Amino acid sequence: MSSDAAAEPPRPARVRAPRGGKSAPTIYDVAKLAGVNPSTVSRALSQPGRINIKTEERIHAAAKELNYRLNPMARALPTGRTNTLGLLLADITNPMIFGIVRGAEHAAAEQGYTLVIAESEESGEREATTAERIQPSVDGLILGTTRLNDEQIQRLAEAKPLVVINRDVEGVSSILPDVTPGIDQAVAHLAEFGHKSIAYLSGPANSWMSTTRWTALLERALACGMTIVEIGPGVPTLDGGRAALSRVVAAGVTAVVAYNDLMAIGLLRAAADQGIDVPGRLSVIGFDDIFGSDFTSPALTTVRTPLGLAGERAVRLMLEMLGADRVASGGNDEPIVTSLIVRGSTGPSSR
Repeated sequence: MSSDAAAEPPRPARVRAPRGGKSAPTIYDVAKLAGVNPSTVSRALSQPGRINIKTEERIHAAAKELNYRLNPMARALPTGRTNTLGLLLADITNPMIFGIVRGAEHAAAEQGYTLVIAESEESGEREATTAERIQPSVDGLILGTTRLNDEQIQRLAEAKPLVVINRDVEGVSSILPDVTPGIDQAVAHLAEFGHKSIAYLSGPANSWMSTTRWTALLERALACGMTIVEIGPGVPTLDGGRAALSRVVAAGVTAVVAYNDLMAIGLLRAAADQGIDVPGRLSVIGFDDIFGSDFTSPALTTVRTPLGLAGERAVRLMLEMLGADRVASGGNDEPIVTSLIVRGSTGPSSR
């Protein structure tokens, strides 16, 4: 049993929550209602797990009864910490973001941190402005799908702890899924179906991950005796995939690997509109295995990335950088591995 629990005096008479114009409840009100010291309340609410569990439960019950909310900005005055982390994303409407957010949120909540989410709408200029605005208000910043250049990211990292997902920048901490296993499996899958010519629908020109996937595809396809062409850069949306169909047809390929599932699904829809059979005439593979990728007709073959794990790892790495207590060290070096999920959008080559 912790010393906190042993030293607690008997619980006093009930204290009613302030009503009708009275001042908001304070940490001292919570301490009085729970029968503990104010410092114990602070530890229980800002750093869960630091005191005896029964005492912590009593404090949370008292805080709930009084409708007390710990003010992170007030807490930051003496400590310099707000117990908040910023997560900046390029496009919050992209379903691949859901996994990153969910994983990051779970890891942050476990340590008593709040996750603040902002979006740049695929604009590097807007991302830079947003990052500079929220950085002073958070303990650290995570770039989930950044469109900034290396120099901009390095400047942000100099100002405050920074972690980047899906991007490798010299001198900056990052979480990088290993694309090689999934791409190797995808190319081998197409080769088994007899495909000799494939296209890659690339993403934004300033996407490090798009370039990384293209490089891995190029190397693997040539090793398998295939011809391969890059089509793009393109917008990583349904419309971006739909717009690429004419160039795919002109390229004369029998299979396509898209930068992400949204582009792949857009290509599937455009092919259906044009009477192009998938996978009879054209096989299509996406990337990320987003929610709904198996709802298409045919269901989309895709390279799965464990995005929830990436978000979780990013937060844990950030908390280690901040020296947060109770964060289990290790495990961040284990690779986040991609894998092929075979569905109905791939089949034998038509020629």
